[in-house]
Amino acid sequence: MVKKRDKMKLQHVYLIAILFLISCNTSEKKGTSVSDSNTKDSLAYTPSEIKSEMLRSWNAYKTYAWGKDVLLPLSKSGFNWYDQSLGISPIDAYSTLSVMGLDKEAKEIENYALSMNWDKDVYVQVFEVNIRILGGLLAIYDISKNPDILKKAIDFGDRLLPAFQSPTGIPYHSVNLKTGLTSGNNGKGDGTIVNTAQAATYLFEFGILSYYSQNPVYYQAAKKASLAIFQRKSKIGLPGDFINVETGEWTNNWSYLQAGMDSYYEYLFKSNLLFPDPEINDIWEYSLEKINQYYSDEYEGRQFYACVDMNTGEIVKRSMSLYDAFFPAIQALHGDLENAEKNMATWDWLWNKYRLLPTRYLYEEDKIEYANSELNPEIIESAYYLHQLTGKEKYLKMIQKYWADIKDCCMNETAFHAVSDVRTMKEKDYLATYFYAETLKYFYLASVDKKEFNFHNYVFNTEAHPFKKSNFDPSKAKTYLGIN
Repeated sequence: MVKKRDKMKLQHVYLIAILFLISCNTSEKKGTSVSDSNTKDSLAYTPSEIKSEMLRSWNAYKTYAWGKDVLLPLSKSGFNWYDQSLGISPIDAYSTLSVMGLDKEAKEIENYALSMNWDKDVYVQVFEVNIRILGGLLAIYDISKNPDILKKAIDFGDRLLPAFQSPTGIPYHSVNLKTGLTSGNNGKGDGTIVNTAQAATYLFEFGILSYYSQNPVYYQAAKKASLAIFQRKSKIGLPGDFINVETGEWTNNWSYLQAGMDSYYEYLFKSNLLFPDPEINDIWEYSLEKINQYYSDEYEGRQFYACVDMNTGEIVKRSMSLYDAFFPAIQALHGDLENAEKNMATWDWLWNKYRLLPTRYLYEEDKIEYANSELNPEIIESAYYLHQLTGKEKYLKMIQKYWADIKDCCMNETAFHAVSDVRTMKEKDYLATYFYAETLKYFYLASVDKKEFNFHNYVFNTEAHPFKKSNFDPSKAKTYLGIN
């Protein structure tokens, strides 16, 4: 019996030992699996992968939509914004291809831009073509220094100037590139009502055009428009969101950071980084104080920026649009890292709810108002800025997550596609020009070494076209832009 009992004990010990070894082995395998997964995840987000996806998406445009403004990736076709193509996707894509070192493709676009004839009998949205076409042409010149590209940019800028010949100096919504007629006098509808972004998002591009052409007429037109908005602020210091360019009267009294006002604020700050202008700087500082005073809304432990009444400052709508995800970047660049990080945390929280940002979300009701998404860049932009300015790894991890989610939901055999509903990820046959200009650029720049692209050496326009600070001499800028 003793021997049997000892034998049983020995078997029990063996059994425990075997279970222990199995447990250790399983743990090691699990640990290896997690480690391998993390390694694969980190390796998946590399400059070479982003570059490869940019090249794949760009080749898709060339294959299926060359000569058109926009690629429709699912139907493998393209379409134009207007009756005639303006080459928006290529001109938008140039600066991204260039910073990625895809020189052959960039040179092809440079030659394409030189072939463009702007003498087109089409009415174009002044705001949209300013940030995309004029901004894109100026970026080509800033990088290539091709004087013929500058001539193209000057020609295009000259065709936009008639839009600014309103009684207030605020540009009409649209202008005919051939005739110079505006949407206010073309007999085809009323173009006298514009939102604040459409009214005053010109300081940056027009300032660069004035600098390179040594002609202050462009910057002065843009500055007059921005001053026209600021001078019409309410008694508590807020602008409205829609204005009549002929009477100067506000047609709506809401004030916010969302699309329709966002880039007005962005350019008050950014233009001053390239071209110090005391008057514009004072307007920015004043405006930022009002944003913090009236828009800021700490709600249920998170930092939001609400829509308010321009006359009373009272909140009229607790909502956020994916476009105002740009603001943490501006806050961080301005030096307000505390609010920038709190704001960024809110955007990341919203992303995590849906794995893409819906176009508009009502945070008080926890409900989506507009569910579509076109792979907008703003949240990536802000995470990139915060990573560069704080050095915190969590912002790079956010960007890695955004990339993984976009690949998972929106990569297709052709390129990438938009979605009509972030709750279902229903496909939408569209690839915005800013996917080339901004989204892929910010993904790429966040992944490269500073030796390859030093964030601190550049200022980006609202379409993410980068302009090197050292290319602009502040003392010359005063003369070239007519800054007092």
